[in-house]
Amino acid sequence: MQWNRLVAAAVLIVAGTGFALAAGTVPEPDGYRTEAYRAPTPATLKGAKVITTDEAVELWKSKDAVFVDVLPHDPKPAELPAGTIWKEKIREDIPGSIWLPNVGYGVINKETEAYFRKGLKSRLGDDVNKKVIFYCMENCWMSWNAAKRAVEWGYTSVIWFPLGTDGWTAAKQATQRNEPY
Repeated sequence: MQWNRLVAAAVLIVAGTGFALAAGTVPEPDGYRTEAYRAPTPATLKGAKVITTDEAVELWKSKDAVFVDVLPHDPKPAELPAGTIWKEKIREDIPGSIWLPNVGYGVINKETEAYFRKGLKSRLGDDVNKKVIFYCMENCWMSWNAAKRAVEWGYTSVIWFPLGTDGWTAAKQATQRNEPY
């Protein structure tokens, strides 16, 4: 019976992440995650600091960092037939965050890269040393990818908050409605 549970756990780990060093761990890849974005994430990100919810709350209270939400967003399609009902998804995130949707994909085009850089510059100016926190939701590779990209662009105080809004709301912290930048 014990053996069957161990085998089942190993199968779930391998199926969900592609590979695992041990139960409950996901290795940090060399490149970007390009599929299955809603899956367990690594505990680390080279070149960035990984924080807990308590640390995120402290940084938010101190106003010592810029918070960047990277949850994807699907805008209303321009070619919808007349009379089609479109219900915009509402995003509640960490107050004061800039929402830069769709910048956390593993591969981004030049337009998305320019949008991402412009969004960061709007809050950080030319200060590549200012603390910048990337988040999305728990088990979401979008924030990991976005933070990794910022590290590669030369930002020196990149922080990744892997629990994102899930951790934030679980800690009973306030959220506010946000719109894409």
